[in-house]
Amino acid sequence: MTQNIEHLVSANASPSRRFRLGTTSYIYPDDILPNVRQLAGQVDDIELVLFEVDEHGTNLPNASTITELKALARDYALTYTVHLPIDLDWRDEQSFAKILRALDATRALDPFAYVLHLDGRMVMDEPSPDVIAQWQTETARALDRILAQVAPSQLCIENLERWSPEFFAGIVAQKNLARCIDVGHLWKQAHDPLPHLQAHLAQARVIHIHGINGRDHQSLARQARGEVKRVLDFLAGAEFAGVLTLEIFGVADFLSSKRVIEEWQNDSR
Repeated sequence: MTQNIEHLVSANASPSRRFRLGTTSYIYPDDILPNVRQLAGQVDDIELVLFEVDEHGTNLPNASTITELKALARDYALTYTVHLPIDLDWRDEQSFAKILRALDATRALDPFAYVLHLDGRMVMDEPSPDVIAQWQTETARALDRILAQVAPSQLCIENLERWSPEFFAGIVAQKNLARCIDVGHLWKQAHDPLPHLQAHLAQARVIHIHGINGRDHQSLARQARGEVKRVLDFLAGAEFAGVLTLEIFGVADFLSSKRVIEEWQNDSR
């Protein structure tokens, strides 16, 4: 059963925010379970970043790992968001099957959300209207297969930096899907994220945020503090009660990013 977003606000969240603060399962240089053990109590939600690749194998959790993840969620009032495998060619059946295996492996966790990258190969580099239309048809067909396994309200389509999120706007609306708004990707495109947030926050279950400094997924401390404050002030003013994920990968970046959030909260009191 999909969890009720209104009942997942941390008991210790300050009045300046209703959102649940999260980060990824790759903060410490270790596997998912050791990361969750160390992060429990530091955040409200953990994004389980899943992969299945020839060079590095798979990190899909087995039954015993799921059992412990459920216990940690219960003991620390944690929720999980699941980032499904990325860079997949949906026209390749074996590649597409990786998404279905990830769904099967994590269903028992009752994730707060599943985050999905659409296969955008066709729509990079200024595609023609005909190419966009073909891509939308193929994407809708692929999503129907995924939606046979997960509720539309749990499936969050993420905006990426290499093509326009407007390409999937109609599909999200038609199929009543949720969104994962990646603020860092918008910053990387040199876009002001506030218009996008204003237009789509009602559909957003998850928001990713990370600093940009030559590359993305860096500490929020590397982003101009005024830009970060505008986003956080907007989320607080809109009473966003979903998950805000610090989508970074490393202890130093996590701690400094969390400090930015804490300083904003203190200034907002």
